[in-house]
Amino acid sequence: MINVYLDDYRPCPQGFVLAKSAEECKLLLEHEEVGVLSLDYELGWGQPNGLAVVQYIVDSGRYPRECFFHTSSPAGRINMIHLLTQHAPPGVVIHHGPMKRE
Repeated sequence: MINVYLDDYRPCPQGFVLAKSAEECKLLLEHEEVGVLSLDYELGWGQPNGLAVVQYIVDSGRYPRECFFHTSSPAGRINMIHLLTQHAPPGVVIHHGPMKRE
């Protein structure tokens, strides 16, 4: 099982695999069991965003065990959380913000 951090700019936290694009993140979700997924929304001008990853999760049924949202986009966070909470099966933990730093 792996933990995935989706971000095109911020440094990846220890213990996570970095996905710099929506496509990289979808490939990891497709081929690996994901424990914790932390999502950014904006992933570069003209690039698919974090909502595209959430839509992939919903369409494929490849849910992580836990989801965090470290994006600085309030609207992006709301849209991703809303889509996930509408469709996630019981047992998937959806946090409404970023991971706590120790």
